[in-house]
Amino acid sequence: MSSSVQLFRDQKYHELKGQCTQQRRLFEDPEFPASDESLFYQSAPPRKVEWKRPKDLCEDPHLFVNGISSHDLHQGTLGNCWFVAACSCLALRKTLWQQVIPDFKEQEWDPKHPEKYAGIFRFRFWCFGEWTEVVVDDLLPTMDGKLIYCHSNVKNEFWSALLEKAYAKLAGSYEALDGGSAADAIVDFTGAVAESIDLVQGKYGEIISEQMKLFEDLLKVHRRGGLISCYIAASSSSTNEVETEMGLVIGHAYSVTAVRKLRLGERLTFSLKAEKLFMIRLRNPWGKREWNGAWSDNSEEWKKVSNSERKSLGLTLENDGEFWMTFEDWCKNFTDVDVCRIVNTSFFSIHKTWEKKMMHGAWAKDSEPLLDRSGGCFDNKETFLQNPQYIFDVKKAEDKVLVSLQQEDRRKYKKEGKGDSIPIGFEILKVEDNRSYRLHRLTVQERAATSPYINTRTVFLKRILKQGRYVLIPTTYHPGIVTKFILRLFTDVPSKLRELKADKPKMTCWNLLYGYPRRVTQIKVHSAEGLQKQDRSGGADPYVLIKCENQTVRSPVQHDTTSAIFDTQAIFYKKNIDSPVIVQVWNSNILCDQFLGQAVLAASPSDPREQQTLQLRGRGGREAAEVPGHITVKVFSSDDLAEL
Repeated sequence: MSSSVQLFRDQKYHELKGQCTQQRRLFEDPEFPASDESLFYQSAPPRKVEWKRPKDLCEDPHLFVNGISSHDLHQGTLGNCWFVAACSCLALRKTLWQQVIPDFKEQEWDPKHPEKYAGIFRFRFWCFGEWTEVVVDDLLPTMDGKLIYCHSNVKNEFWSALLEKAYAKLAGSYEALDGGSAADAIVDFTGAVAESIDLVQGKYGEIISEQMKLFEDLLKVHRRGGLISCYIAASSSSTNEVETEMGLVIGHAYSVTAVRKLRLGERLTFSLKAEKLFMIRLRNPWGKREWNGAWSDNSEEWKKVSNSERKSLGLTLENDGEFWMTFEDWCKNFTDVDVCRIVNTSFFSIHKTWEKKMMHGAWAKDSEPLLDRSGGCFDNKETFLQNPQYIFDVKKAEDKVLVSLQQEDRRKYKKEGKGDSIPIGFEILKVEDNRSYRLHRLTVQERAATSPYINTRTVFLKRILKQGRYVLIPTTYHPGIVTKFILRLFTDVPSKLRELKADKPKMTCWNLLYGYPRRVTQIKVHSAEGLQKQDRSGGADPYVLIKCENQTVRSPVQHDTTSAIFDTQAIFYKKNIDSPVIVQVWNSNILCDQFLGQAVLAASPSDPREQQTLQLRGRGGREAAEVPGHITVKVFSSDDLAEL
């Protein structure tokens, strides 16, 4: 087994199977016994449950009958339609389900060698950043000789019931699976990045341009192996699982099994006008009850479509729970969609690939503010920066960044009544280009992005960020809450994501020789105006250098302007408190850059902290001759190195 797979409860599948076959007995799992404690922690089933093995339920049991399909599944009595929807999505992707059900041929029943069967199975889930192998026996909960939870529509097929048992073991009990999210299960099956989209809030049913953007995005996700599920949020528990006039079930997870552009026109119908339809195919985990509006199985619209086209779309007119809708109807009828992206990090792919960084972290309480890491969200002005802080760089002029923040799975705490996810989110701040210590106070930094704050297991954000250095601060909504998280960041080029742990420069033996910093100065150069014209068209290509002691920060070049916005930030830890901060403006040239002027700042703690405009001067001290142009800056200095 590869070293990257963890063993749940340290159970070794091959070792346990070997012992059972040697002793000619069937495996009984001591870690998840066939008893009430594995079934529930609060709500007992209405009647006594009997645990039976597949061979007691049918003649010829198999893991798979005629392969694996999204039609294999039915929900049973547990409120886990979300788990069934996730399994339906999983069944569509061979590479993904083979990760979850490893070495499936070796696990399959072998009718020719019944003595090899030991009643033991193994499944793998992506738990909090690591693949984890879970071993189960084949004793399944039944009533009246029938499986009561997830089962196949073929009596002798057992992959879904056994997979569900392994997932229940991970969660602590079958009841812990009651009421969950398809996105969470898909992440646990695949390690995908989950995003929840509110179709109502985003007005996708009303704004056609937003609808088209979402369709293209979902088409891309589906083509690249991602998995999508959706539901209609229940306004109260009384409306849950009520059927709408259009045949859709409220509060019920549907898996998306296809996203297609359908060309109606010369190819399909008798009219010559070609019309493109945006279509989506869904599956109800109950395996029946379907949409009855436009493009439903028996609707008039399909009569326009030739038999061969119906065949290529996989259209079956049975009440099998699978049906087509137009994308517009889908946006209008559903309220929420969970998108799970399989983010491609392979070097050998024809599709876009991403650079991935993953960090494990925790929110932890400490009475000492500099050590506290549970400061709550941005609204908690006094404590917000008392959270874990992660720094990363955007190297390109602009880069698309995907961020996923996932808290630890809380289902295992359901027994103690603490199973709900905590509201979490994160802030991304644009900071000084040379920052390498924790932030203690927000002064010149800019808020570049804020995620939604929601009590879901995962919060996701997609953003285009400009070149520069950023600090990402994951937080709980309320301060003082303690739990673990994983942070995943995907960028086009390596981002060097790392945690900021130190508050200020470390004291080392070198400091005895070269001195220790005594003052910290933060500066933001906002803009330069009225610069000397440098070319025939009357423009310039300016950039700024911010210098202090032996450190220099350089801004990107602004093209063809004599009034440039830079918004470049720098921070300096000065060994000599009299060292000035020098801001120089240069013009970028192919052969040799030209000096356009500079401003020299004393940067003392008593200097004004408001934005100020300074005249540019020639080389030399503060009294050098004036030259055309001025710069707008903001400067903060402190003799407490952990103030800024």
